[in-house]
Amino acid sequence: MTQQSQQQPPAPASKSEKWTEIEHLPEWDEDFYDVYTAKKYGKWVMLKTLKEPFKDDPRFRAMIEKEFDVRYHLASPNIIMINDLEEVPGVGLSIITDDVYGLSLRKIIDSGKVKPAHLDKVMHQLVDAIEYIQTNHLVHKPIRPETIIFTENIENLKLIDVGFDQLDQLTPAEATDDIYAFGVVLREVLAQVPGVPGWLNRVADKCTDPDPSKRYRDVVQLRLALLHRTDRKLYIAVIAFLVVMIGVLLWFTSIPAPHPGA
Repeated sequence: MTQQSQQQPPAPASKSEKWTEIEHLPEWDEDFYDVYTAKKYGKWVMLKTLKEPFKDDPRFRAMIEKEFDVRYHLASPNIIMINDLEEVPGVGLSIITDDVYGLSLRKIIDSGKVKPAHLDKVMHQLVDAIEYIQTNHLVHKPIRPETIIFTENIENLKLIDVGFDQLDQLTPAEATDDIYAFGVVLREVLAQVPGVPGWLNRVADKCTDPDPSKRYRDVVQLRLALLHRTDRKLYIAVIAFLVVMIGVLLWFTSIPAPHPGA
């Protein structure tokens, strides 16, 4: 027999081996869902399934199916990706997501281990996630430190619980609610990072102003504030540039053309 004929393809995993090491994660549970970590064919994933009182209720089964439909086609480096929806033995109908091994921002805050790198990622990666959610008009629960995960080793920020419905357009109130929630998170992080500049605290204060009309009106304005820039400064810079360019153009056009034969 040749070496090729002696090699046998690996036997497919049996049905009992498809799901292994299923473990409940109570600290990640949501209002209507239990969250588990598990291995599917040896690969770590996470499971989001209805709590026991809701499992057989058609209304809640329709809810989990709708959330799957809303989130399945999303693709962002800072939100948890959904892979499938299926019945998991011993668990029930579950949304299958990428595994996120790491710590929630809540645990990092409560343990007093917030670093400047966490603040930087809240100011950039969390804002990226919020912008993506708003661009796709996703209705979601308020963003909280519990729903923000920093992955192990490289500590990338990942947002979970990012949407259960999708609208044609978000209302201004829904958009400003995200900015308020961001401000609450930012304030908690700032409280644990020594030596932060005062303007960052003012950004958090403006995000969480009780009067929604006094908050940042959108994510673009929030980004400018986090860069320590304002619309006014940006407009002044643009106008100054245009004035200089117009001056240069006028100077060139004012130079008399040489006469023929001169």
